[in-house]
Amino acid sequence: MEHKDYYAVLGVARDASADQIRKAYRKLARKFHPDVSKEPDAEARMQAINEANAVLSDPEKRAAYDRPERAFRPGQDFRAAPGWEGGFEFAGQGGAPDLGSLFSELFGRMGREAAGPGGAAGFSAHGMNLRGQDHQARLMLDIEDAYRGESRQVSLRLPQPGPVGRTSLTERTLNVRIPKGIRAGQVIRLAGLGAQGLPGGEPGDLLLEVAFAPHPRYRADGGDLHMTLPVAPWECALGASVELPLPDGTVVQVLIPAGSQGGRQLRLRGKGLPGAVPGDLLLDLAVRVPPAHDAHARELYERMAREFDFDPRAAWREGAAA
Repeated sequence: MEHKDYYAVLGVARDASADQIRKAYRKLARKFHPDVSKEPDAEARMQAINEANAVLSDPEKRAAYDRPERAFRPGQDFRAAPGWEGGFEFAGQGGAPDLGSLFSELFGRMGREAAGPGGAAGFSAHGMNLRGQDHQARLMLDIEDAYRGESRQVSLRLPQPGPVGRTSLTERTLNVRIPKGIRAGQVIRLAGLGAQGLPGGEPGDLLLEVAFAPHPRYRADGGDLHMTLPVAPWECALGASVELPLPDGTVVQVLIPAGSQGGRQLRLRGKGLPGAVPGDLLLDLAVRVPPAHDAHARELYERMAREFDFDPRAAWREGAAA
């Protein structure tokens, strides 16, 4: 995930007021909205502008984005770390740009009608809902957690408005049951742990969206796991059986077919994330060449160069000659 400096995107200082952020957003929106802009990258720029505004215009999300542990030293560029919102609890979605108001300002009444249901929020004709607001948070898990299906303690930080417009952070700790076979993007709903309702109304829920932290060996894709498997040249040429540890602690034997090349993908069915239909484990072979670090190793490589009738770029030359 690309690191992003939302302040730089909007062209405002890190201590900019809410009004300054709002004015900067509207100015950029008038310039880069794809319906009016002639800039070749208008759509991508507008997407980045909307994303930055969605965070910086929301006091809760801005407080999470500006959390102290990401402070930077003078002279350094500020960058948002990937997954910066992980571990923070937010009240509702929040921060969405008011497209209805923006279209109205840009195009008048017809532009506002073009915004349709996605424009400014309205009020229900049936009155105010007394139920408390749902809260959302991103729950960062290790891939191994999907195999255990156990409870774990989770700490979440909740930005809360304070006096004179300042936002403070409060922390609460929860015991959360992690279902075995959980996938990234799935949501764990904790009923009644959202915002309190108005008198007579029930509390909202806490929705935990699951994401997997970067792993040194595995990458999850739905229920499948991807992994790069280092192999020696002779294991590819002659074939081999190698031991491979899995995230659940078991070890399997992987057969490397003779004549394999680097980049070949092997599939171990049912060895991915557990579930009603287990995922697969996909292994990408990566050939690792021993270093010629001494005279004996160099002699072996020189002998191979003399005795093997092998040109690794032959296919290129054949293609060029065709």
